[in-house]
Amino acid sequence: MDIVQELLAGSRLALARAITAVENEYDEAVTLMQAIYPHTGKAHVVGITGPPGAGKSTLVDKMTKEYRRKGKTVGIVAIDPTSPFYGGAILGDRIRMNELALDQGVFIRSMGTRGSLGGLAKKTVEVVKIMDAFGKDVIFVETVGVGQSEVDVIKVVDTTVVVLVPGLGDDIQAIKAGILEIGDIFVINKADRDGTERLETELEMMLDLNSSKVAWRPPVKRTVANSGDGVEALIGAIADHISYLYNSGEFVRHRSARTKNELLLLLNEQISRHVLESVMAPGKLDLLVDSIEGHRQTPYNIVNNILADILR
Repeated sequence: MDIVQELLAGSRLALARAITAVENEYDEAVTLMQAIYPHTGKAHVVGITGPPGAGKSTLVDKMTKEYRRKGKTVGIVAIDPTSPFYGGAILGDRIRMNELALDQGVFIRSMGTRGSLGGLAKKTVEVVKIMDAFGKDVIFVETVGVGQSEVDVIKVVDTTVVVLVPGLGDDIQAIKAGILEIGDIFVINKADRDGTERLETELEMMLDLNSSKVAWRPPVKRTVANSGDGVEALIGAIADHISYLYNSGEFVRHRSARTKNELLLLLNEQISRHVLESVMAPGKLDLLVDSIEGHRQTPYNIVNNILADILR
């Protein structure tokens, strides 16, 4: 039995091997993704994003336990920052969710960003699809939590949950960079802290001014993830959003946009690889860098020449 058959038959080992093959771009990765693709599209994918220290991992932990009590299987893709110098990642999310690792109905995969921006890892889309084909009912994608630019998650998930906390100084810190527009549900975590009322009021005011979501007004929920307070209500809000997507026909449009994004990502990746392979002949890149530093050529001339050669 090959890895695809084992994966579809429910082998957790095959699931781990398949994800590793895709992450490391092994030769069989493309064949594997082609084989599992017809089995994808069943899971509901939930993105969890927000600033550092918002308690995203703890919230995902508690939400997963709540889904498990309801009999749902859960996949978790936890993105951790990668060192720009050594390429390593702490992968602390897996440590924080250690208790879930013993549950056979839960599969956690920590991934380093490996230089990717926007809060996601390079192979996030593929890993989500592998977990989907494996049969997970709900898949969480927890972004890296490094700042205010983590809007790429909307291209991967069905429901985006933005987690905020009171008392970070600038209460609407996450809204500045467009997270207001991508949030389907807002969560004020650590809601037992001072400043919760103020943050909720400001969020509601901002949502009243935002006209980008006419049919669905994102609810604002309060949670205290450490104790589990408010988690059940948050699960209910996610269920309401799923119902809205299906009943309004928005689900089809949303999935179509995701498919378009996936196609463009694959196309860009293949084009980039092809271009780099043409440049990465032994010593060629160094010669090009030398010519730029010596002001004999500009980066723009070099890029145009490379593209002209490829197109010919």
